[in-house]
Amino acid sequence: MTGSSDWNPAAYARFADLRLRPALDLMHRVGDIRVQGDIVDLGCGSGSVGAALRHRFPGRRITGVDASPAMLAEAAKTEDYDELLAADIAGWEPAAAPALVFSNATLQWLGDHGALVSRLAESLAPGGVLAVQMPRQYGAPSHRFLREFAAEMFPDRFDFTGWKAPVSAPVEYHRMLAPLGSADVWETDYVQRLAPTDGGHPVRRFTESTAMRPFADKLSGTELAAFLARYEAALASAYPVESDGSVLFPFRRLFFVLQR
Repeated sequence: MTGSSDWNPAAYARFADLRLRPALDLMHRVGDIRVQGDIVDLGCGSGSVGAALRHRFPGRRITGVDASPAMLAEAAKTEDYDELLAADIAGWEPAAAPALVFSNATLQWLGDHGALVSRLAESLAPGGVLAVQMPRQYGAPSHRFLREFAAEMFPDRFDFTGWKAPVSAPVEYHRMLAPLGSADVWETDYVQRLAPTDGGHPVRRFTESTAMRPFADKLSGTELAAFLARYEAALASAYPVESDGSVLFPFRRLFFVLQR
């Protein structure tokens, strides 16, 4: 992962099952890998995907790569990786050509996806696979409110003039990937049921460890409290509580599998 402050593994793990499902769906679409080489979990975080990768690709050497010391420490506890590397993904290069680079909910933090995807594809062994999942939730209330309220309340620190979503539409990725190999691109809307949580609206608790981090990092304690109060009120309207106390939270994710 990337970010101006280190990640909180406990907060990220609060919705572990919901965050893991897209990774498993992506893994299911990766066919048999017949070329020699390691498996790289790029942006491995706390290692939530390590066991599934080990099961799906038995006998392969698995390397986890992440920039967060806290997340890597958690990944080490799983004992699912042969090696864990601390590295900025924006400049990471494998020591040897991998058979699979698997990246779950990481590349959205990086820019210039055209150059990034091309570089990752070129790092693969011939016939190797690049498999990527990224949230594409930026137009939904859960993410749009963060930008709108931050720009209105703290214009000295947040200006989204000319802002462009970090993850493009699926057709753009297909155009990007087609010259690099055989591409499969799709999008899924998950209707996530969030159980009641202590300390705030369930959607706010879901976003606080990911989408909200760049905003919270720039606010003082008092400013953050005011920001969260407004965000919570808006979320309560956009994502009302169901009769059982839960909240239904649609979440869009983009996937692609490229075979070089």
